[in-house]
Amino acid sequence: MKLIVAIVQAYDTDRLLRSVTSAGFRVTRIQSTGGFLRAGNSTVFMGVEDDRAQECLGLIRESARSRVETAPGELEAADAFELTGGDVASVAVGGAVVFVLPVTRFERFVSGAQTGWSSLA
Repeated sequence: MKLIVAIVQAYDTDRLLRSVTSAGFRVTRIQSTGGFLRAGNSTVFMGVEDDRAQECLGLIRESARSRVETAPGELEAADAFELTGGDVASVAVGGAVVFVLPVTRFERFVSGAQTGWSSLA
């Protein structure tokens, strides 16, 4: 089993959630704000069986698209130069940052009953 953690822009979140849930993956989303554009992000957590990890990564890749946006006017000039190399007019955003982690133990607790999968691997 793998834990897939994907950080995507809020703009891409609904498309990603529809895509992965339609494919039968369970998802937990946490909203956040990050980056120098101060735009909304979502961190999406998915527990995925090993044999479906590549399928899930493909859905993330298709759902989180890169695009170009204009940096906000209130961005400090020094910060903008450091982060963009001086091009403050436009910035490439979108896509996804994805971490794939091995899961050695998984448990689900439902109404006091314990069910789940575990491994010593």
